[in-house]
Amino acid sequence: MNKFLIITGGSSGIGYAAALLFQKENYKVINLSRSKIPLSEAIHVSVDLSTSSWHEEIDSVLKDLLDSADQISLIHNASKMQSDNVEDFNLSELRDVIEVNLVAPAILNKMIIPYMKKGSSIIYVGSTLSEKAVPQMSSYVTTKHGMIGLMRSTCQDLFGRFIHTACVCPGATETEMLQEYVQGNTEALEMMAGTLSENRLITPEEIASTLLFCSQNSVINGSVIHANLGILSP
Repeated sequence: MNKFLIITGGSSGIGYAAALLFQKENYKVINLSRSKIPLSEAIHVSVDLSTSSWHEEIDSVLKDLLDSADQISLIHNASKMQSDNVEDFNLSELRDVIEVNLVAPAILNKMIIPYMKKGSSIIYVGSTLSEKAVPQMSSYVTTKHGMIGLMRSTCQDLFGRFIHTACVCPGATETEMLQEYVQGNTEALEMMAGTLSENRLITPEEIASTLLFCSQNSVINGSVIHANLGILSP
């Protein structure tokens, strides 16, 4: 079977761990991101998902690659995290977050679904902030909530097509994005780890395994998967 993984943001963190795992499972990996994926045999398509015309540049490239696909797993992993507030957000930065976290997945769905056959999947990488909020994270919280809505719409709009979907919501995961967010503050990381049941951060590999499970098991269609080590309730 000719299986493809199409993943956004596969050059590091959860995306890279997922690409590596899927490749071991005999998927052909196509990564969409600005940075090249450090994975041999993976196909890298350079795009900036925050721009408005990125899809026009790669439409023909994806068509040539996917015409032979028997099964496709599309993982919406790329994410932009912005610290902002409903009272003083920067309009340009807000639009960038919306473009990457919500508009890009919607566009990719439209592009890729026509190539999807029975057994294909569309998996969204959300966050614990897909269902709750914290201060100073307005645009990120808003778009991650919207991602669950997009996933549920995907489930209903593709009903009976044998293409399943889910939104995996990781807790604090040890990634470059998290390190950048806390600006290397080890105390902040320790505090986050302390809210999880095993008093540690989640690894990208653990989330990658969850993504692979969801991609291969249609019974979870329409589900929100909490991959957060039993995070403490607020």
